[in-house]
Amino acid sequence: MTSTPSAARWHWKTPSVIPGFGLTLGFTLAYLTLIILIPLAGLAWRSASLGWSDFFRLVMDPRTLGALKVSFSTALIAAVINVIFGVVTAWVLVRYNFPGRRIVDAMVDLPFAIPTAVAGIALTSIYAPNGLIGSLLAPLGIKVAYTPLGIIVALIAIGLPFVVRTVQPVMQEISQEVEEAAASLGANRFQTIFRVILPGLTPAILTGFALALARGIGEYGSVIFIAGNIPFVSEIAPLLIVIRLEEFDYGAATAIASVMLIIAFLMLLLINLTQAWSRRRFGYEQ
Repeated sequence: MTSTPSAARWHWKTPSVIPGFGLTLGFTLAYLTLIILIPLAGLAWRSASLGWSDFFRLVMDPRTLGALKVSFSTALIAAVINVIFGVVTAWVLVRYNFPGRRIVDAMVDLPFAIPTAVAGIALTSIYAPNGLIGSLLAPLGIKVAYTPLGIIVALIAIGLPFVVRTVQPVMQEISQEVEEAAASLGANRFQTIFRVILPGLTPAILTGFALALARGIGEYGSVIFIAGNIPFVSEIAPLLIVIRLEEFDYGAATAIASVMLIIAFLMLLLINLTQAWSRRRFGYEQ
């Protein structure tokens, strides 16, 4: 008598709650490959074809280093400012009811809808020495337009929604009862903010900071009008890439883009590692 295979040898695939995993995963990988990986691979291949000597010669050009310094320093400053005031804005929108709150909430998204060139022209006309705000700052010796300060102003304008819209949903999940419990245990307002509320918001704040920083590093349209584009003073790296392309110097443009990509990747990686640490540290899961 022959024995039949035991039922334990059969392994049935457990159906997924959401079917179509293979199809959706394939579509995701194909989409990311076509839109992101292939262009980045082309950039890396073009940079490698330059050779190390030519690559470092182009990267270490004083004008290139100056443009990179302006782009990353202004983007970092603007992202830090956006984190501070973005969290405050989200707090006001979540915790307080006041006339026109919905209008203010909708205005936060305006930088997403307005073309960046239009935003740059509007900011330039306002902060120019003869502009509405620039004319008030000029007697004080403060010049905004055509300086790095103007770049920071433009990056603040286009980066604020990233922080607000990232922090706002998480802040809505924090119950006011938590604040009341902290107060009943003797915590003052500053202790409640810094030891109860902010730890739960830290991952969301870091995410908003990373998004605002990444947007600021690569921003072009809203900056070139207000920056003045003076080499070694207010010239940004994306503009220098365009200039090199117009000069048909594709090697220099590729080298600058590669360095921007590497530095931005390292900065975002550091932020993501800090975000992961904060999630483990405070036991927070999005």
